[in-house]
Amino acid sequence: MKLYIKYMVSMRCKMIVQAALDQLGLEHEPVELGEVELKTEIISEQRDELNRILVKVGLELMDNRKAILIERIKAVIIDLVHYASELPKINNSNYISEKLHYDYTYLANLFSEVTGSTIEKYIINQKIEKVKELILYDELNLTQIANKLNYSSVAHLSNQFKKVTGVTPRSYKQLSANKRIGLENVGVLVPFS
Repeated sequence: MKLYIKYMVSMRCKMIVQAALDQLGLEHEPVELGEVELKTEIISEQRDELNRILVKVGLELMDNRKAILIERIKAVIIDLVHYASELPKINNSNYISEKLHYDYTYLANLFSEVTGSTIEKYIINQKIEKVKELILYDELNLTQIANKLNYSSVAHLSNQFKKVTGVTPRSYKQLSANKRIGLENVGVLVPFS
């Protein structure tokens, strides 16, 4: 039996869900983003208790088929952009369609209907969040980031970044650097004269 969990979009969420399942003694397959396969049936009391635990940390079990599919689309995109070591050289629509075993047109129409936005905009926003993260890590230059996230060029990445954030990647890096406080300045008390 599969359970679908809304808002489960990070490794931390996966660990929380796994701990909750273990606490309730529910045998399960490895927890994936947005879903988990149980090895045994879940009784209503266990389901209610699991949902109570999840709601306390901002997650929730889902029953609505459309909402479940939207969360699965988001989970596939988040997994692709944030957790894949390298983005595949396949077009996004084919990748999503293959992962979820649905026609992409159906998925795109459903996503737009339910969220009021497109899958492509969601992908772009996730990629920009990943670019921000990589800029802050300061381990890769923009050319390497563009290659890692399958941008056709640094100019394409920069234009998309500015369109979404309102600033260039370089400006973002400078703004972020200015906000950081050195450890030597944290907790320093200045005496009053």
